[in-house]
Amino acid sequence: MKNKKNKLEHNFSSSQEVRWCPGCGDYAVLKTMTQTLSKINLSPENIVFVSGIGCASRMPYYIETYGFHTIHGRAPSIATGLKISQPDLDIWVITGDGDALSIGGNHLLHTLRRNLNLNIILFNNEVYGLTKGQFSPTSRIGTKSPSSPKGSIGSAVNAGLFALGAGGTFIARAIDTDKRGLGSVLESAHFHKGTSLVEVFQNCIVYNDKVFSNFTSKENAIDFQIHLENGKPLLFGKDNSKGLRIRNNLELEVVDSKNNKDDILIHDETNPVLSQLLLSMEPPEFPVALGVIRKVEKQIYENNFYESHSSKMKRKVSINSVIRNGDIWTIT
Repeated sequence: MKNKKNKLEHNFSSSQEVRWCPGCGDYAVLKTMTQTLSKINLSPENIVFVSGIGCASRMPYYIETYGFHTIHGRAPSIATGLKISQPDLDIWVITGDGDALSIGGNHLLHTLRRNLNLNIILFNNEVYGLTKGQFSPTSRIGTKSPSSPKGSIGSAVNAGLFALGAGGTFIARAIDTDKRGLGSVLESAHFHKGTSLVEVFQNCIVYNDKVFSNFTSKENAIDFQIHLENGKPLLFGKDNSKGLRIRNNLELEVVDSKNNKDDILIHDETNPVLSQLLLSMEPPEFPVALGVIRKVEKQIYENNFYESHSSKMKRKVSINSVIRNGDIWTIT
C-alpha cells in the first residue's frame, strides 16, 4: 500500500500481472474503474473490493486497495458483514451474471432489499466464461454452449428487473468499452447512499463473442442505444430523431421525435413504472437503456442496524476477546 503517495496521483493499479484473455472486456472495465477511483479522489486504504468466483472476480488482485476473493455467489453476504463491522469503508462487490444470479441469487436479492451503502458491479457476458462457456442465467434462448449443444431453452434473467423487484434503490447499465458512460455510472454509484447495482455488458471474446453487437457495434449503436439523463427527454438516433412515448395501454413505443415533440417521455429516475419499462426494452423493437435507470433515497441498513443494537453491542471488539469469550479447549 503506497500510503505516502498523494491521493490525486494514485492510479490504483496493482503490481499483479493481469490475467484475462487478450481482448476480454474486463480490461476496459478495470481501466475505467481505476480511473474513476482516482478521479473521485478516494483513499486506497479505505476501499475494499469483494468478489466471488468467475473471470471478473479476479479484479481485487488488480486494484491497489484491500480486497477479498471469496466463494461462489457469496460476495454480497461477505460484503454485508464487512459493511456492518466497518461502516466507514467504501465497498465494491465484483460479480458476474453466473456468480450473482445463479448460486448467488438469494444473496444478491437480500443485499439489494436491505440497502446497505455499497456498490455491486455485475459483469454480464451471458455465459460462464471461466468454466469453458456453459450457458448462464442471462443466456438467451437458443444459446449454444458445451452444456447446451442444441441451444438453451430457459428464459433469460433480466438483471435490472431482478434488482427492481428486490427493491433496488440504484440501478444502472453501461457497456464495457464505453469509457465515458461506464465512468459516469460508476461515479454516480459511489455517491449514492444505499446499494447500487451497475450492470456492465461485457464481451467474452472466446465463448460469447459479439453477443451484444446488436446494440454495441458501430453500425447499430446510434439506433439501438438510449443514454438516459434524469429530467431530460428520452431521445436517441441520429440527431435525436427518435423518441419514446407511452401508448394508452401503458406500453412504450418509438416515434419520430420532431412530429411528436409533446409526447416524448421525460426520464424520471424515481418512477418505478418507467424504470420497469426501460429495463424491459430490447432490440430490434427498442433501444437498450444505458445510464442511471433507477435512483431513489431509502433508509440505509447499517444505520438502522446500529440504532437497533446500540445498547446491546460494541463495534470495537478484538477478535481475540471474541474467541476467548466462552469455553476454551486445548488440543494436544
